[in-house]
Amino acid sequence: MRAFIIRRFFFAIVTIIGATVVVFSLSRAAGDPILLYATPSGYGMSPERIAALKHHLGLDRPLPEQYFIWLGQVVRGDLGQTLVQRKDVGTFIAARVPATFELGIYAWILATVVGIPIGALSAVRRGTAWDYLGRAFALLGQALPVFWVAIVFILIFSVHFRWFPVGTRGSGWLDFHHVFLPMVTLAWSALAGYMRLTRSGMLEVLDSEFVKLARAKGVSEWRVVWKHAFRNAMFQPLTASALILVGFLNGVVLIEDIFAWPGLGSLAVTSVSNNDFPVLQAIVLFFTAAFVVVNFATDILYALIDPRVRY
Repeated sequence: MRAFIIRRFFFAIVTIIGATVVVFSLSRAAGDPILLYATPSGYGMSPERIAALKHHLGLDRPLPEQYFIWLGQVVRGDLGQTLVQRKDVGTFIAARVPATFELGIYAWILATVVGIPIGALSAVRRGTAWDYLGRAFALLGQALPVFWVAIVFILIFSVHFRWFPVGTRGSGWLDFHHVFLPMVTLAWSALAGYMRLTRSGMLEVLDSEFVKLARAKGVSEWRVVWKHAFRNAMFQPLTASALILVGFLNGVVLIEDIFAWPGLGSLAVTSVSNNDFPVLQAIVLFFTAAFVVVNFATDILYALIDPRVRY
């Protein structure tokens, strides 16, 4: 187990370092950094001023040296300054992280708590009306575009009925009135995915030989379903749950932009519009690190549940 954790940890570090190389390379491929840091009135700067600015930013050094200097700043928490407000990028990121985590975690809890039981019920009641309803919901959940679902929810629940506000965040994590619509919209597709994974896993286990043997021995149906079938069918949803969570944290850009939710997603859209590359660079690094950390934790958890994974 120790060797498995060390190996996965090494792969995670290599992945993060590779991401920093890609982000740094793209920042240099986007154009002359001087033009990004210079104000519009400074485009006609003298050669002396350009040389002084390059020396101040370290752009007169070789690219490998520039990369290691930038990487050292990132490790120390220095993400640079925004191009628009000339303020610390880390301050902007830290102010938006709670809103993104609030939306992502709530959507993940909703999708997990609702999707898995519906999938299990659909498998247990195979061929009944519950099964057909669950399968129809799963089909619609994965077929309908999330931006269309968001617009329909806004038109119905905010414009027509005026039940939920749009474009504001509540006073805290327990203010469900403001987070409800973006939470449901973000969880929509994942809920359907949970349902399909759980249903297929349950059906596979229920049709297995050891379940048939348990029923032949007179084991109660409740014990067969929840102790034998449900427990063994949870491997796929468990693996997907961590990836869904980090996918929510990474994929909130569209939802936050539609609902004007003040998180990292809306900040990324604003940074693209303003060509504020340092902010966008920091957001990409944050999302990459979050994905690697959650994936690393998932590997360890999966190895604890199923020892075969370690080998």
